[in-house]
Amino acid sequence: MKKILMIFGIALTIMACKSEDKKTEIKEVENELADYTSIGEEISADAAKSTSDMAIAYGAMQVGDTINAKMIGKVDEVCQSKGCWMKVDLDDGEQIMVKFKDYGFFMPKDIAGKEVVINGKAYVNEVPVDELQHYAEDAGKSAEEIAAITEPKVTFSFEADGVLLKSE
Repeated sequence: MKKILMIFGIALTIMACKSEDKKTEIKEVENELADYTSIGEEISADAAKSTSDMAIAYGAMQVGDTINAKMIGKVDEVCQSKGCWMKVDLDDGEQIMVKFKDYGFFMPKDIAGKEVVINGKAYVNEVPVDELQHYAEDAGKSAEEIAAITEPKVTFSFEADGVLLKSE
């Protein structure tokens, strides 16, 4: 009996430790959103704020503040290494650094200029120099441009749990 319990315990441990590959789940969203591709959690475009509304919301926030938000905007830049982050333009000339919840999904690398709807948490963050240099490297910046980054930067950030990518 002890041997059976021990074998069962070992099998259970092995199954619990089994790692699963994270896969980007991309599917076409049906109904009125047929011109969008859903990435990450399935979301809708309902009640998405404009970039000008989000610029106002970010302007009222301080480092450490967080709000739940959904916004629509245009992609300016995407991580060229894996698609693990993107930058979205605000109307006031600022950008939002968008990362994806738990690195659960990534974006296609060729979507600069395309419209997206993002859902998740908006926050203001102070990004340390080493992280800024890492993002510059991911973006394909030159060694000189990376070395020129010597100060932390306060940024508008967003942790997206779902994204709608406008199809062409």
